[in-house]
Amino acid sequence: MSQANEPKASTMMPAEPPADRLRELFHLCRSSGNTGLLALLGVLFLTFSLYLPGRFATHDTLVSMMFQLPELGLLALAMLFPLLSGGFNLAIIATTNMGALIMAWIMTSYIDSTGSNAGLIVLLALVAGFLACLLVGAITGYLVATLNTHPILVTLGTMSIINGTCVWLTRGKPIAGFPEVLQSVGNAIFLGIPLPFWLFVAATVAVGLLLSRTRFGISVYMVGSNLEATRYSGINTRNVLIGIYTASSVLCWCAAILMMARFNSASAGYAASYLLITVLAAILGGVDPNGGFGKVSGLFIALLVLQVISSGLNLLGVNTQLTQATWGGTMIAVMLVRYLIARFGLFKPRRAVAKSAPGA
Repeated sequence: MSQANEPKASTMMPAEPPADRLRELFHLCRSSGNTGLLALLGVLFLTFSLYLPGRFATHDTLVSMMFQLPELGLLALAMLFPLLSGGFNLAIIATTNMGALIMAWIMTSYIDSTGSNAGLIVLLALVAGFLACLLVGAITGYLVATLNTHPILVTLGTMSIINGTCVWLTRGKPIAGFPEVLQSVGNAIFLGIPLPFWLFVAATVAVGLLLSRTRFGISVYMVGSNLEATRYSGINTRNVLIGIYTASSVLCWCAAILMMARFNSASAGYAASYLLITVLAAILGGVDPNGGFGKVSGLFIALLVLQVISSGLNLLGVNTQLTQATWGGTMIAVMLVRYLIARFGLFKPRRAVAKSAPGA
């Protein structure tokens, strides 16, 4: 019987629903790592450059941004460790100011008028500040590991103790006047780039290697993913938690040195607004606030994004308080986008559909 008049089977694939296409697009963006953040950074830089011609995309503005970023970047790295473990460290600013005040007091009290012993006293001050921050981190980590209490409550307590003690001892007044050897660190330029920025980049690389290439770093992610499962796998979670908050405090010490070098003073009230921005940078950079996921590279790019926004708004003459409100709004927007993505499964790849062979 002739089949000439029978309709031919269509060889064209059925059109994908728009929702599936959108889901695959989001999945592609996520799998590409930090591409989205880099694109956002490029768009923001281009926008401010066009809107502020001759003012934003200049050598002086770029150098200024690289001078401003390092202390915030180090504090964001200090916040990264607790966040990756599913915790939080409210005391990073207090610890930084405490370390700076201890070092400032030693330098201003024991360097003689001729400055002949400046090198030795600066070294002793750095060691004293390091040991103080190390002790705060170890105690905080021990309390988090043993009290079975959320780290927010523990670090809220340590923050209050440190802040109150520092304000009481200094009467709320700054300590100023450091030797040139310290100030030169905050103002030096190497290969056309500020030395503080080089130090921040070095710290970022070191933290990235620590988290990705060492047993301790892998343990941090495991604790953040599932604390009990990590404990049952044979890892000493108490030591890991102590190490997490100790590493966080050591980075606070690094930030304290840069703040002293740049501001030529130390105070219990410095950098109070940085706490929100460190969390915002981590969340924007892809760190899961519940712990277990996040990369240093994402945090680094997110910090560049926030610095570009801050510098652009400053050149536009936007009020400082309004800029801080912008950070809060940005954080809520990021969390809202994450919720919508999780709610509608935009990051889930579309399931493969089995297709029957022609004529089957």
